[in-house]
Amino acid sequence: MRAIIALGANLDEPAQNVELAISILDQSTDLVERSSLYKTKPVGGPEQPDYVNAVCIVETQLPPHDLLHVLQGIEKSMGRVRDVKWGPRVIDCDLIAYDDFILDDEELTLPHPRAHERRFVLEPWLEIDPTAVLTGHGPVSAILAQLPLAE
Repeated sequence: MRAIIALGANLDEPAQNVELAISILDQSTDLVERSSLYKTKPVGGPEQPDYVNAVCIVETQLPPHDLLHVLQGIEKSMGRVRDVKWGPRVIDCDLIAYDDFILDDEELTLPHPRAHERRFVLEPWLEIDPTAVLTGHGPVSAILAQLPLAE
């Protein structure tokens, strides 16, 4: 199955943290493609430093919940602490899409419920897959064209 993973960090050495998370992800899945690193302003939450973001496409035989657990394990192993909603973080690994699955339970919503609103997810995704489609929302290029430009 093909999955889209978004990564972001804004504490310690954000670019190195994202690169490390991608490296760990590559050991747990088949990394098909990865985007460049993008520097972005934080969205929501408290005052905090800018983020470094990237998106990866992976192939995996893991079911969606198991892949989510792998991502949470990467976060935990890198010292992620979840104490402030939308607060600064050493690493964030979000499962954005898993093939064309639609899922909504207590642990996981697919596609990611805010992916269609997040330029920092859509731009790097479009970089590595110009024909990408976000299930339930349409072509990523069309969604991105409707979003306000980043400040």
